[in-house]
Amino acid sequence: MSDSAPVLTIDGPGGAGKGTISRLVAERLGWHLLDSGALYRLTALAAVKHEVPLDDEATLAEVARDLDVVFVAEEDATIVLLEGQDATTTIRTEQVGDAASRVAALPAVRQALLQRQRDFHQAPGLVADGRDMGTVVFTDAPLKIFLTASADERAHRRQRQLQEAGVDASLSSLLKEIQARDARDTQRSVAPLKPADDAITLDTTRLTIPEVVDRLTELLTERGLAPAT
Repeated sequence: MSDSAPVLTIDGPGGAGKGTISRLVAERLGWHLLDSGALYRLTALAAVKHEVPLDDEATLAEVARDLDVVFVAEEDATIVLLEGQDATTTIRTEQVGDAASRVAALPAVRQALLQRQRDFHQAPGLVADGRDMGTVVFTDAPLKIFLTASADERAHRRQRQLQEAGVDASLSSLLKEIQARDARDTQRSVAPLKPADDAITLDTTRLTIPEVVDRLTELLTERGLAPAT
């Protein structure tokens, strides 16, 4: 770990664009990327695979600590291997996302994954994508962003993603799932989803992905955390 390496935290609800934007900013700057949500999704997927109930907190914490995970960076994406098998697509399903939201509400699971997330902090810098990156995991980060968008817009985005993958999805069902997940994430007792006190909130409802990426790199440059690109 390099304490001098800058950290950009990007928190926010599902569908706000955190994953794509974090990856593009990291690629532009040549920084490391932490997709913390993937770790919770992988924990949930491993639990289902090994028939661990999603309310068995102690066993789920063991699953989180012992995750056999490898992230393989490729040109346009990151391949995720769970126990040697490609889980890249599986962890992005609505079912796994819902299970991950339940698992993430458990304090013992969050504690088990905390150091694993902090170990991603290495030179030349880190873009950390999640829901509590700025409030819990990297509280001293010099730049914290809270990305948001309306629930309707996030439901439309998710529907478009699924349609592009050849999956039919009801917009009303997706909206209900997003609203339910938002409620769980914001109301959980440990590390609830909320902007850090010193975070900049950016609503992406009417912004394009390139516009958001440009804005974040501009903020990093203005603060002397990254060279002009």
